[in-house]
Amino acid sequence: MKHPASLENKVIIVTGAAQGIGKALTEHAVAMGARVAAVDINRDALEDGLSAHGDASVRCFAGDVTDEDFVADVVRQTVAEFGDLNGLLNNAGIVRAAMITDMNRAQWQSVIDVNLTGAFVCLQAVGRHLVGKAKQGDPNPGSIVNVSSDAGRRGTFGQINYGAAKSGVMGLTMSAAREWGRFNINVNSVCYGLVETAMTETIRQERFRDRYLETIPLGRFSTPEEIAPATCFFLSDAAAYITGQHIGIDGGFHITS
Repeated sequence: MKHPASLENKVIIVTGAAQGIGKALTEHAVAMGARVAAVDINRDALEDGLSAHGDASVRCFAGDVTDEDFVADVVRQTVAEFGDLNGLLNNAGIVRAAMITDMNRAQWQSVIDVNLTGAFVCLQAVGRHLVGKAKQGDPNPGSIVNVSSDAGRRGTFGQINYGAAKSGVMGLTMSAAREWGRFNINVNSVCYGLVETAMTETIRQERFRDRYLETIPLGRFSTPEEIAPATCFFLSDAAAYITGQHIGIDGGFHITS
């Protein structure tokens, strides 16, 4: 019997795939049977990190997720080389931390550009393809998972740009779920808490560590490998009746005051 969370025969685009969460998502998707188009702006890190899989499982695309032409080309090449496209793990993101009173316009805009506009560009490009499949008679064209954050639903300290962008990602999710539900396209968000990546290195330092751990009911930070299975679940057939949701994969962080 096929595993209910299997991604066998599915073709997935993963953005921000070179390291951290994106790399873990790619690794898990491949382990569950998917073929992956891995996207990242850092070509060397992308190819070095995923070279072990070979072209049969992973194809690497280096470029900027805010570039509409690049993203559209990734969709075209993925379909041409793998024969289909069934989903998107919309994960690419950056941080540019500063207190509100000190944040400059460049810090604000760079995070909005990548984390929100880039997420829209990728969602739109993949969505166009999935809607086209539906109009051609495919009853199950595919699914999209947008990576948001608890910063987007409870606020954050020193990263108002990131919190605003991740709130916006949840808006993308709900709007796309409403528009594309009639095509049987599922769109959901996952909201991570504190994951052990380079992006959270500062707040995991000794002087902040205990303060943050006290706000997590499970009492520990998560690893990218730990959150990947739950995230990829929303691309599987087992999640076929779930759409428009914001799912916390955060050890309970979002429920604490």
